[in-house]
Amino acid sequence: MRLLLVEDDHMLGEAVVTGLRQHGFTVDWVQDGVAAKHALAVDDFELVVLDLGLPKCDGMEVLSSLRKRGDQVPVLILTARDTVEDRVQGLDSGADDYLIKPFDLAELSARVRALLRRYGGRSTPILEFGGLRLNTAAHVVELDGGRVELAPREYAVLQLLLENAGRVQSREHLEEALYGWSGDVESNTVEVYIHHLRKKFGKDLIRTIRGVGYMVEKSV
Repeated sequence: MRLLLVEDDHMLGEAVVTGLRQHGFTVDWVQDGVAAKHALAVDDFELVVLDLGLPKCDGMEVLSSLRKRGDQVPVLILTARDTVEDRVQGLDSGADDYLIKPFDLAELSARVRALLRRYGGRSTPILEFGGLRLNTAAHVVELDGGRVELAPREYAVLQLLLENAGRVQSREHLEEALYGWSGDVESNTVEVYIHHLRKKFGKDLIRTIRGVGYMVEKSV
């Protein structure tokens, strides 16, 4: 899952990026409101973690511009502005959640997971397809009751495909979700992960839509 962090405090930003990545998220980070507006205009993210007191362009303006153009990406405001009026304004302006600094990284990660579940139409962290069971909170995958160990990016590919069952995911989208702006992706990386997943779960779980991408059937 690819997130955008908008935070101008360098020490805090590094901590949040590290913490969210340890919880399995791909995180791109910008440090001012103008950069945030540009990133949101040209790239796709599953969720935005947004500070309000930003240089160049306030976080509320970033949020307002996002909602005015009809972008429904979930937004979690992460800020030191702690009055009831601030929270009401943020939520009424289109934010999906509001977390006040200082905060615990475990709580931030849990709120992110909850927002992603809600946005995806799920009420629990469990994804089940036939004998395959994936717990997005615990990062545990089981097949027919037995635990299956996956490398972090194998897990990320599987989660993305399962959460979008019935919808084709292009190789480019999978690469962006896995690597963001890091730029260290090789040309056949996604194919390698797909191959590993098929070896572990059977070749019929993931379909190749030639020239388009990959998908898991909803009926699996």
